Amino acid sequence: MTDQTLEEQFEQRFGLPSTHRFFAPGRINLIGEHTDYNGGHVFPCALTFGTHAIARKRDDQRFRFYSLNFEQDGIIEVALDELAYDATHGWANYAKGMITVLQEAGYRIDTGCDILIQGDIPNGAGLSSSASLELVIGVLLDRLYGLEIPRLDLVRFGQQVENRYIGVNSGIMDQFAIGMGKAGAGLLLDCETLDYTYAPLDLTGYTIIIMNTNKRRELADSKYNERRAECEAALAYLNQFTPREALGQWTTSEFAKVAWEEEILMRRARHAISENERTLQALAALEAGELTTFGQLMNASHVSLREDYEVTGIELDTLVEAAWEQPGVLGARMTGAGFGGCAIAIVEDEVVDAFKQSVGEHYEARIGYPATFYTATVGDGAREIEREVI
Repeated sequence: MTDQTLEEQFEQRFGLPSTHRFFAPGRINLIGEHTDYNGGHVFPCALTFGTHAIARKRDDQRFRFYSLNFEQDGIIEVALDELAYDATHGWANYAKGMITVLQEAGYRIDTGCDILIQGDIPNGAGLSSSASLELVIGVLLDRLYGLEIPRLDLVRFGQQVENRYIGVNSGIMDQFAIGMGKAGAGLLLDCETLDYTYAPLDLTGYTIIIMNTNKRRELADSKYNERRAECEAALAYLNQFTPREALGQWTTSEFAKVAWEEEILMRRARHAISENERTLQALAALEAGELTTFGQLMNASHVSLREDYEVTGIELDTLVEAAWEQPGVLGARMTGAGFGGCAIAIVEDEVVDAFKQSVGEHYEARIGYPATFYTATVGDGAREIEREVI
């Protein structure tokens, strides 16, 4: 949607022109899944599609939210002292949550705002539409109210919205990738220390393809919190032998020496520990230009997520296993929390069209409805889009 069209929509809904425009990307995680809340490493990157917001401050204490993605909801209006979670407010709870968390942190937001949202991330696809919304609201509030929030703090506030306001016990990867992303680079993040480094993504001759199962996944209603609890139980068991603060501090060789009483906890821990090591190996492979090795590590990641962590399901497995059979594919794996959502594949440029057709036909024949394919381009993190102030 063009700037002009967004502005026309804003004026139509709110009666006055907007003054500022903001953008926060979606993200994919190339490797390192379900390691973020286990104190391990992740390797995500920000995308060039995401969530747009245009806004204008108000003179009173009313916030009015409107999303072009949920037009049936109309304008959702709340006062500054009416920011409690309300299930009937749907998507707007993420915006209300960000305002709430910033206020609780001592930042002064003393007037309301009119905000129009338009996102081009498929809802429920596992490309972090919720974290993108949190961060676009975060940079909007930071700019309009002159809050001067350090970017790493803003990332943490986004995670707090998920954990404390929405009630999803998620890690920090999504907000970090969206807040700190850099065009042309992946981001190796140690989720225990928040140490990070940018790694140039030189995939010359290859394209990252996102494969959307079109099976919606609702993170708060999924087994995500169950998996996290299982990992906490596995860590408690391991701590009987060697006390550590997180599964990411264990190595696979140390893990192999432990005798387990509960197989399910063993498998959850095995995934978290081996996936952390795969992520570090994948970065080393990229830095050495060993793309074949990188692809093999992606494949192994999916197998671990399917067999040990059990978060894939028939839709994701069908896409990924079909991708493995195609010529010119370096590797493929699910990305995100799983239980539906998206997978990614790294595909030779020359065979992208044939890849989409073949995998798409296989998926629809087995699942009964089509998948959707996107080309992933790596972009910058959440930011204000410079424009003439009206």
